[in-house]
Amino acid sequence: MGDMTKTEAGTGTGRRVSEARERLLRTAGQLFYAEGIHTVGVDRLVAESRVTNATFYRHFRSKEELAVAYIGSVDQAIRTQIGSLTAADVPADGILRGIGASLVEQIRSPGYRGCAFLNAAAEFPDPDHPVHRAVVQHREWFLQTITALFAAITAAQAEHAGRHFVMLRDGAMSAGYLGDPALAGETLLRGIEGLLRIHTARGLDERAASTPGQASSAATPVSDIECSPPSA
Repeated sequence: MGDMTKTEAGTGTGRRVSEARERLLRTAGQLFYAEGIHTVGVDRLVAESRVTNATFYRHFRSKEELAVAYIGSVDQAIRTQIGSLTAADVPADGILRGIGASLVEQIRSPGYRGCAFLNAAAEFPDPDHPVHRAVVQHREWFLQTITALFAAITAAQAEHAGRHFVMLRDGAMSAGYLGDPALAGETLLRGIEGLLRIHTARGLDERAASTPGQASSAATPVSDIECSPPSA
């Protein structure tokens, strides 16, 4: 009966079924990121996840639906990690530096293949395709989150700073895969420092009249923000 369980017969808790789904999603994440979504077929996903075809289609109506779930899982991991930092009252500039440090670590890691979201969008260029829409939704959230962090430093031109940061990220993740990852990482960190310096200066200028001589708070760099899926 393959992955048939007591749960599927109506007497369990749902745990075994959930485990099968998680295996499929974990395997898909590793293979889709390493080789591309179009390249990996359902038969291989089923074999490497150690499930049956029936189990696959019970959880996902198609490979494309699994691809949407894969993008959603990476998105949710990033939301959770950044959310934990904001809940811990880490300074906004520390979170931004931490994102940069994590990106550099990923760019230099074995098996790095660029940004999972940009890769998926390239495979599904139709803006109406569910995979493409999932990528766009993540990027909209990420831009809003980064912009809010800059706004916490100062509201002046925070939207501009947020867009600049995201473009730095996109460029570094592409350059790190296509070129020298060490140079890409160094350039990204220099760019983030320059952006923070300019943006912080705007805030100091705005507050200078009312709070002369007030120094900005020290930033606390934070690492371990996963901005791409885990390696296989």
